[in-house]
Amino acid sequence: MALPSAALSFCCVSFNPQASLFRQCSIKPSRLSSPSLPRFRIQVESGNAPFEADDSSLVVCFGEMLIDFVPTTSGLALAEAPAFKKAPGGAPANVAVGIARLGGASAFIGKVGEDEFGYMLANILKENNVNNEGMRFDPGARTALAFVTLRKDGEREFMFYRNPSADMLLQEAELDFELIKKAKIFHYGSISLITEPCKSAHIAAVKAAKEAGVILSYDPNLRLPLWPSADSAREGILSIWDAADIIKISEEEISFLTQGEDPYDDNVVRKLYHENLKLLLVTEGPEGCRYYTKEFSGRVKGLKVEAVDTTGAGDAFVAGILSQFALDTSLLQNEDRLRDALRFANACGALTVMERGAIPALPTRETVLNALLKPVT
Repeated sequence: MALPSAALSFCCVSFNPQASLFRQCSIKPSRLSSPSLPRFRIQVESGNAPFEADDSSLVVCFGEMLIDFVPTTSGLALAEAPAFKKAPGGAPANVAVGIARLGGASAFIGKVGEDEFGYMLANILKENNVNNEGMRFDPGARTALAFVTLRKDGEREFMFYRNPSADMLLQEAELDFELIKKAKIFHYGSISLITEPCKSAHIAAVKAAKEAGVILSYDPNLRLPLWPSADSAREGILSIWDAADIIKISEEEISFLTQGEDPYDDNVVRKLYHENLKLLLVTEGPEGCRYYTKEFSGRVKGLKVEAVDTTGAGDAFVAGILSQFALDTSLLQNEDRLRDALRFANACGALTVMERGAIPALPTRETVLNALLKPVT
């Protein structure tokens, strides 16, 4: 199956882009002047009300960072591709960069090889104003690589090089617990649960965040070829399911986790809604997304765009919603405001599928706001 979902998109709405002052979280945070995330209104207004996104709204992303090699020509098998474009990737790292591009404060915790690719990835995080103090470098393992085949519809198939790669070797003793504990949101996937020692590091990081009162965000990001079997993947993904406060899944992942049940049936989706969950999001590609809370549920429609490469679309969506939720957790108590936030997140995903690669395609806040005023054609 090709995951995450295909082109995410958005509706055209009017909004009140309040200008704000954010502090970008990097090795040495600097203050950058830029407008805040949108508050959608009937009328377009302007203003300069100051706001500062500091460590109190920090999103820490945990997991893998790697190099994606994306063919320059779509619709061909890997062996037939004439050339590949080197692109930084890895779902948690994509989310961290996506949040920083949108003006939020973010950090990444993970491990890369002590090699040229590893140093390149660390620099890319720093250049994008992502705090990379939690990165570790392994002298005995290489940075992970993934060759990504793009079909004519922009969907992907993967060939991974991890035997083992450095991200799999992160140890609990290497975790930056202080960074984890000061986060507003701790975001992670499931790939780091596949093998030891990273599995134990992942569980320890989630436990520390939970005990510190940090909001937990989980995107399973299923990559079945990396798991020993389908059963082990299902068991591994569900092993930490009940800890999360926010979960984002795709239609394909619902079918996988429920062993073939209808992902469009709300009763099926509700089976995955655990007692302590605050928000369950289901991405539906060009159709938009669905949302479920204890109080309400619904769908935010999307607009189809021409998909060049869906790599990173789901991660851009996650970055879009977390960047807003980190600033204002009361979104969950107001359905209209949550829907506005999801329109913004859908726009982030839609813009990302229009370019090749994950991190290179992640949009800035200005680009998203312009797209919301004027639909992409």
